[in-house]
Amino acid sequence: MDKQAGLWIDHSKAVIVMISVTGEEIKEISSDMERHERFTEETASSDDFLEDVRNRQIADQINNYYEQVMAVVGDADTIQIFGPGEAKDELVKRFEQQGLKAHILTIETVDKMTGRQIATKVRTSIPS
Repeated sequence: MDKQAGLWIDHSKAVIVMISVTGEEIKEISSDMERHERFTEETASSDDFLEDVRNRQIADQINNYYEQVMAVVGDADTIQIFGPGEAKDELVKRFEQQGLKAHILTIETVDKMTGRQIATKVRTSIPS
């Protein structure tokens, strides 16, 4: 066993478990994303520019978040990705763009998981 990674991710946080011969490490990364508020019809026409700016800020935040996650798990031999929504699929696309998709062992839709649950799942799925 070299270095194995498991991560549970949604748009607000990622819980990452790294397992290697030296032990196990659990790390949490917050996206620091603010909730996107929609403009009302009354203000929409005058505030289209502001909404575009806000959308760009959100895109920048999510890009930074995914880069942080990839920096932690990018050198793992295998990566297991879990999560409830679109974030896991968006992250997989980034792995594809970086030429790292071959490192992904599983992608699974699951509800909330603790670091211990992720670690157990990673340990029981490590290829022999």
